Parts: sequence; C-alpha cells; structure tokens
Amino acid sequence: MADEILTIRQVAELLKLNEKTAYKLALSGEIPGFKVGGSWRFERQVIASWIKHKVEEQQKGNRER
Repeated sequence: MADEILTIRQVAELLKLNEKTAYKLALSGEIPGFKVGGSWRFERQVIASWIKHKVEEQQKGNRER
C-alpha cells in the first residue's frame, strides 16, 4: 500500500516537473492531492486517472480546432 500513496517528490518525478512546480499545482488544486501533517500526498490511482483525463481533454481540444 505504501507505493499507492506518493509524495510531492514522487509526483514531480512522475510528471517530469520541478518539485516547486508540482507544489504550486497541488496548492492551486490543479493536481488532486491532500495534506497530511502539512505534507502533500497523492493517490497513485487518482494521479493516473487525472493524467488520462488531461490527455483526453487535450486530444478533444486538438480535434475541435
């Protein structure tokens, strides 16, 4: 189960982002996550679904152009 919950560093690595960028996106609600004791945590499945949704959204936008 431990690998089902990701840290901000792990999410940044997964998304190929700088940690500061990942933190800003989490803080603004762009990346779905939650805080535990002041530290951001992310469910791997939720992040995977979020990525899939973003890709589909972008593909739909490209088709409409």
